[in-house]
Amino acid sequence: MKNVLHDLARIVQTVAQADQPIDQVNLIVQSISATMAVDVCSLYLVNAEQEMELLASQGLAAGAVRRVRLPRGEGLVGLVASTRHPVNIADAALHPAHYYVPETEEERFRSFCGLPLVHGGTVIGVLVVQCCEPRLLTTQEQGFLVTLAAHLALLLVNSPLVAAAPEGMSNRVTGVKGAPGIGIGHIRLCHQGELYAVADVPCGDIPGALTDWHLLLQTVKADLEREKADLGSELAGSVGGIYTAYQMLLEDPAFVRYVETGITQGNWLPGALRKATQHFADVFLAMDDPYLRARHEDIHHLGNKLYNAWRGAKPTVLADDTPVVLVGPQVNVSEISAVPAGQLVGIVCFAGSSLSHTAVLANALGVPAVMGTGTIRKLQDGAQIIVDGNHGQVLLQPGPTVVAEYQRLVDERRSRTRRLEGIRDLPAATTDGAAVTLYANTGLLADISPGLHNGAQGIGLYRTEIPFMVYDSFPSEEDQMYVYQQVLEAYRGRPVCMRTLDIGGDKPLPYFPVENEENPALGWRGIRFTLDNSALLMTQVRAMIRAAGDTDQLRILLPMISCTGELDDFRELLSDALQQLQGEGYAVRRPELGVMVEVPAAISQIPFWGEKVDFLSIGSNDLSQYLLALDRNNPRVAARYDHVHPAVLLEIKRILALASQQGIPVSLCGEMASDPVAVVLLLGLGLRTLSTSATKIPQIKWLIRSIALAQAQRLTDQALGCTYPAAIRDLIRAELEQAGLRELFS
Repeated sequence: MKNVLHDLARIVQTVAQADQPIDQVNLIVQSISATMAVDVCSLYLVNAEQEMELLASQGLAAGAVRRVRLPRGEGLVGLVASTRHPVNIADAALHPAHYYVPETEEERFRSFCGLPLVHGGTVIGVLVVQCCEPRLLTTQEQGFLVTLAAHLALLLVNSPLVAAAPEGMSNRVTGVKGAPGIGIGHIRLCHQGELYAVADVPCGDIPGALTDWHLLLQTVKADLEREKADLGSELAGSVGGIYTAYQMLLEDPAFVRYVETGITQGNWLPGALRKATQHFADVFLAMDDPYLRARHEDIHHLGNKLYNAWRGAKPTVLADDTPVVLVGPQVNVSEISAVPAGQLVGIVCFAGSSLSHTAVLANALGVPAVMGTGTIRKLQDGAQIIVDGNHGQVLLQPGPTVVAEYQRLVDERRSRTRRLEGIRDLPAATTDGAAVTLYANTGLLADISPGLHNGAQGIGLYRTEIPFMVYDSFPSEEDQMYVYQQVLEAYRGRPVCMRTLDIGGDKPLPYFPVENEENPALGWRGIRFTLDNSALLMTQVRAMIRAAGDTDQLRILLPMISCTGELDDFRELLSDALQQLQGEGYAVRRPELGVMVEVPAAISQIPFWGEKVDFLSIGSNDLSQYLLALDRNNPRVAARYDHVHPAVLLEIKRILALASQQGIPVSLCGEMASDPVAVVLLLGLGLRTLSTSATKIPQIKWLIRSIALAQAQRLTDQALGCTYPAAIRDLIRAELEQAGLRELFS
């Protein structure tokens, strides 16, 4: 115990590297026993019956392990669990809560120190150390165990040994929901060469390497075009944005020059490519915005594709008609397109998030995906696997009973999808006639076709950041106009809300570095950044207006507005842009102007905006996070985040009341618009325009067409009297299930 930090790190790392859950628990007790020089170290974990089961012990009788189960609250172990507080006593037999279990043969051990393993406020187990002589553990020893218990709780919380996982789920892995649905298939490992593992090697032929680099660029460009064509016209249009982003990166002069510089400085081509890929990926990875941060994976994907093309690597040949699940550290668009149509049933990525291009592509293709699982060891090509994208889980080598149950869910989902196709062209209206407008959210051209296919009535939020992120300098007015025209043309005759750039501070452009800020979420970003760089903003606004021409499609949406002065400044710039374009002979019209209500300060200023804006859009994700002071992407606090929190609902009610007084229409975008419970509440509060992801439009329309507005209003009135988010969810869900809408939650 001389070097506490060293001992702590060694134990945690040793346990984390174990392949099997039972090996983990055995390593825990062995490592602690040796490090602390105690006679006994035991680990109890909660099972399905809420008993404390002795799962591992170094010192107690071997026959007791996995056989002894202490009833809830029984003995000193039960006391530790119920109080959630360490119990450190010199002589356990003298304590009133002592409970002797003969099978353990623990009568030889006098002292007892137990620590609760707590995760998310719930006790999942108890760690116990004992000694033969009667003694209290020192303050340092107890502090070491308290700290260790906190680490072990994080390691063990997803273990199948906790709460006795159901039959067939002992090999369950939890990740992040990437794309909804369930896929049952066989593993195809995406384990081609990893560029980041390449070492620097002296280049023996610099001119030859430079020639190889430019030939490689042309080869991969041609490969991308062929892969896009192989997907077919409909799917190629759906995911074209991803291919466009890859092509832009391949043609980016800064990227090409970075590799050239590495080669001319004496590094071989793969080493120079690795350094360039890491450099540009790190620029995105450093960004705070999760949507833009996820773009670092695209650069990594492309780097691996270039490296494997240089190596001459070829994809594995698949047996005909085999349902395939692609599994790997990162699954890229090339690997997806290599699987014949109809065979791909799932995707599992060790890294990544719900905003990864892989997840976006999976959504566009309707393929279930789970991201960010962490490394899964001992995977084998061809082994059966289940991908549960609805819950962010992966089941390895599932038993027949589990496969049959998941197959039933797949069949039900397929049947529901066919039913919902029939309402695509029907209005989203409640049973008592209240009409609702459903828009799609998008930030990539890959999202365009799915939105149209699912009946989106327009785009409620188009993020304009990506064209700016793939250039090595600010994109020109012509470059931006070309991108915006594609979006407007796809949704011809429908409204398209384009948000001005939400960059700066925490989201610096690679070619426009910004000094680090201590609190970037409250810093130089959004409208603050663009107004301070008015030339940049003017170029973007001109490109938007020119792309829309004299149609009435375009609506401009301003992010992060917190004061009326910012709105006034933009209105002046908008007038200047229109005057310039009209003077240059362009046939254009003034677009409708809206503000995203996502900064709480905006709410109280709505009464000042009646003559200044045409509409408001509630950004439910950011508004909820700012109101609750919770980052939903932070695993330490994400469980506390819930957008049906009473505080959020009451503020939305206030927004609608203030906007109504000014005659300003209000829409809402974000995850609330795809949450069935939240949608009922939003309807009851008075919202009639929602913008959600393309894949969620059919089920939200089904929900709206299945309930009465009067019912939603009644439930909302009841919900606003509830103190806790969980109570609100229970209230709404119970009524929806009673109304036959249980499938909304499966």
